[in-house]
Amino acid sequence: MPQLPGFPPVDITLRRSARTRRFSLRVSRLDGRVTLSMPLRARESEALRFAAEQEGWIRQTLAQMPGRRVVGLGDVIPVEGLMRALQLGSGRSVRLEGESLLIPGDPAQAGVRAGAFLKLMARDRLAAACDRHAARLGRPYARLTLRDTRSRWGSCAHDGALMFSWRLIMAPPAVLDYVAAHEVAHLAQMNHSPAFWAVVEQLFPRWQVQRGWLHAEGQALHGYVFGPQTGD
Repeated sequence: MPQLPGFPPVDITLRRSARTRRFSLRVSRLDGRVTLSMPLRARESEALRFAAEQEGWIRQTLAQMPGRRVVGLGDVIPVEGLMRALQLGSGRSVRLEGESLLIPGDPAQAGVRAGAFLKLMARDRLAAACDRHAARLGRPYARLTLRDTRSRWGSCAHDGALMFSWRLIMAPPAVLDYVAAHEVAHLAQMNHSPAFWAVVEQLFPRWQVQRGWLHAEGQALHGYVFGPQTGD
């Protein structure tokens, strides 16, 4: 695999495509892989020269990515904006208690069980928020699904289906509420026009604060891995 020299060296994955007309770089938010797309007949030397010219951007982007680590007992994670310690609990169910997330059972499964708990919590909070905003707007949504998306925190399809990243449950509650209002507003305005933002303001006044939090802090939420070799 070709590399970008320097310290540390950076592996470059080359991807040729008949549909590609120019060189382009992408850094995966999932694993930090650097992919250089190139025209089918372009020379590898030309591609690597292009990568070298973009070295500053590549290294800056990699440096800004959150460190990813597998969560386990003893670790501290954000839940609704507050840091909670994963500790061994009794009984059968995972539960929040003070500043702790108590997880019974096999310690090796603590991260997986914590992730499952957060997803259930996220669904409850997002459903309640979307129901409230949709009722106020007078426009029902079709369904609500959760995913582990990294490119967006939520979306609204033309059929009224709403999708959200379950990791919103780790953000402060007002941030989750804002994203729910943002996507519900698309039921009235499928765009980002001034009319759309007026609907958002109606549903969630002073939304700019929560949007700013996502831009500044949101990426760090993807650094928590709730299972071996997965982002789930």
